[in-house]
Amino acid sequence: MASMTDPLVVGRVIGDVIDYFTPSVKMTVAYNSNKQVYNGHELFPSAVTYKPKVDVQGGDMRSFFTLVMTDPDVPGPSDPYLREHVHWIVTDIPGTTDATFGREVVNYEMPRPNIGIHRFVFILFKQKRRNTVTTPSSRDKFNTRKFAEDNDLGHPVAAVFFNAQRETAARRR
Repeated sequence: MASMTDPLVVGRVIGDVIDYFTPSVKMTVAYNSNKQVYNGHELFPSAVTYKPKVDVQGGDMRSFFTLVMTDPDVPGPSDPYLREHVHWIVTDIPGTTDATFGREVVNYEMPRPNIGIHRFVFILFKQKRRNTVTTPSSRDKFNTRKFAEDNDLGHPVAAVFFNAQRETAARRR
């Protein structure tokens, strides 16, 4: 059973986006090489304009991974009726490397939350084989669980999320 102190449970990532899993691979996500993503921490949209560096430390060069970045709070967290919006998908990432070695099937789209505080979730799946992941037909109304099932990805092996909200003019100074 998931621990109530697990940040993925507290942040409702487990439940809203994915089911409980046991992490088996270490994944680090960092923007601008110095802003590491930690579960539940807030990052300003201006700090996440460009795709992050995602390191996968697990498996070996014969293992391949799929990375999904999604926003489950569209259009707003109080009524996310468009849940989820996919921001980025990279497949065929060799183990012990980073996402730049994979195949980007959905280009990175910077977070632009308009209403409330949004969660932006990075989920890593281990692929059974290379070149087996299909591109979703739309970024909107994406479903991470269904995507994993349709592509035979199984349970996640790692996940991390950050929060972001719209920056006001006063906050940008």
